[in-house]
Amino acid sequence: MEPGEHTVDELNERLETVDDEEVLETVLEAEQSGQDRKTAREAIRSRLEAVDAPGNEENGASGGDEDDESAGEEEPDAGDDESAGEEESDDGGEEDDGLTHPTRDKRHVRALADGDYEDMWVFCETQGGELLEVSREMLGKARRLMDQFSEDYGDEERVVAYLMGDDCEGLAEECIAYGADVALYHDDTRLERFLHKPYTEISAHMARGEGTAESTDWRDYDKPRYILFPATNNGRDLSAKVQAELDSGLASDCSDLFIEENEVSNPVKTGEPGVKKTFEKVLHMKRPDFSGFEYSTILCLDNPGREFHPQGASIIPGSFDPIERDDDREGDVIEHDMELDEDWFRVEITEYDQLEAGVDLTGHEVVVCLGRGIADDPTVGMELGLDLVDAFEDAELAITRGIVTSSYQFEGHVERYSKEERQIGETGQVVAPQLYIAAGVSGAVQHKVGMDQSDTIVAINTDTDARIRDFSDYFIEGDLFEVLPRLTDAVEAGETTLEAVADGHGGDGHE
Repeated sequence: MEPGEHTVDELNERLETVDDEEVLETVLEAEQSGQDRKTAREAIRSRLEAVDAPGNEENGASGGDEDDESAGEEEPDAGDDESAGEEESDDGGEEDDGLTHPTRDKRHVRALADGDYEDMWVFCETQGGELLEVSREMLGKARRLMDQFSEDYGDEERVVAYLMGDDCEGLAEECIAYGADVALYHDDTRLERFLHKPYTEISAHMARGEGTAESTDWRDYDKPRYILFPATNNGRDLSAKVQAELDSGLASDCSDLFIEENEVSNPVKTGEPGVKKTFEKVLHMKRPDFSGFEYSTILCLDNPGREFHPQGASIIPGSFDPIERDDDREGDVIEHDMELDEDWFRVEITEYDQLEAGVDLTGHEVVVCLGRGIADDPTVGMELGLDLVDAFEDAELAITRGIVTSSYQFEGHVERYSKEERQIGETGQVVAPQLYIAAGVSGAVQHKVGMDQSDTIVAINTDTDARIRDFSDYFIEGDLFEVLPRLTDAVEAGETTLEAVADGHGGDGHE
C-alpha cells in the first residue's frame, strides 16, 4: 500500500483491512519519507495500536513495540496478564491501579460512522426554582440563530432547552415561551442544587439520545449540532465536563455567535497539504482574547476522522437580549428518563446560608461605576455616584476591584456600596447596559472584560492617557468630584448633551 496515493479518509478505510504489523510499519515509513502528513501518521499508529492491543496478540507476543521494555527478555506465559503486571513493579509494591499513568490507555477518539447532528441545545440554569436571566438570553439568541439557519440552509432545526432540578416541569414550559421548540427536563428532588456528577451524567445522557422511547422518540440524530451553556460558575463547570464526555471542544466566555460556512486550508484539518475544505454550518464563537482589547473568533473544527459535534460555547451573561415571552408558543415538553446512581450523590448539602439580598447589576439601562479616582474623599465620591444613579430611571451603582481591595474608609451610610457584590470585571459581574459611566476608572484589562459590551461608554478621568480612553465612546477630561455633580444636574433637567474630549480614537476635542 502506497499511502501517498490516498487521502487520509481513504487511507483510514484501507487500514481497517490490514492486520499485519510489518505491513503497517512499512506504510508508516513510506508516509514519513513521503508527504509525512500528521493525520496520516496518527491514523497508521492508531491502527498499529489496535492490532497490537491485548486479544489481538498471538502466543502472548509483545507485537514488536519499539518502546517495549521487556524486549529480548523471557516472555510470560500466553495470556498471563497478572504475571506481566507483577514484573513491571520492581519495588514489590501494589499493582498498578490505573491511576498512576491515567493517559496510558488513551486513544484517538474517532468520529461516529456517518454521524447525524441536528438542533441547537441550550442548558437553562435555574436557581431557587426560577430560570436565570442568562438562560432566557441564550434562548433568545438561539431562537434568532436557528430562524436564520432555516432561511440560509432550508433545514428546519430546533432550539432544544434542557434543564434539571426539583419540580422543574413548569420551568420547562417557560423555556418554550422564551423561544424553545423542545424543552427536555429531568426531575429529582436531589437535583435541587447543582452537583457536578449527576448534572454531567444527565446532560451527556440527554445529548446522546439515550433513555426510554418515550423520552427520545422526538429526535433521530446522534448528538446535537450546537450546544450553549451560561458562563456562570456552575455553567463553566458543567460545560467543560459535558463537552469532554461528548468528545468535543468548547469556546468559553463568548459574547457573540453566528453561523456560516468556513473554508480551511490547514492540512491538519483537511488531511492533505494544498487542499482546501469547506466546513458547512460552522458556529463562529467570538470572545475577548487575553489582552482584553481584541476579540478572537473560535471554530470547533477537529482533525479529519474525528467528530467535532456538538460545537459548544459558554455565554457571558448580558451578551444577548431575550425574546418577548409568549405563553401561547407551542412546543414539546418532555420528561427525561434515566436511573440515577446513588454513588453520584455522595456529596450532600446539609446546610447552607442564603443572602438576604444580592446585587444584580445586569439588566439595567444605566450603570455608574466608580474607580480609584474617589481616593481623595471616598465617602463623598460614593455619594456623588449615588446621586447620579438616582437621577436616572433605571440605573445601578458599580465599583472596580481597586475599591474592593483598597483600605479606603467609608462612612457607615455608604460603606455597603463598597462590597465585592458590586464589582465589575473578570472576577466580578459582566454587564452590557445602554449607558456605562466610568468615573475615575483606569480601564484595566480585567475591568474591560466586564463592561465593553455596553452600548455607550462614557469615561471621566483627569488622565488623558488612561487606558479606558481607548475603548470609550466619550472621554471627559476632568475631576469626577466636579464632573459628576454637573452630569447629575443635566440628567435631572433633561438637558444631557455630551461632547467628547476624545471619541476613543485619539481625538483632541473638549467638553
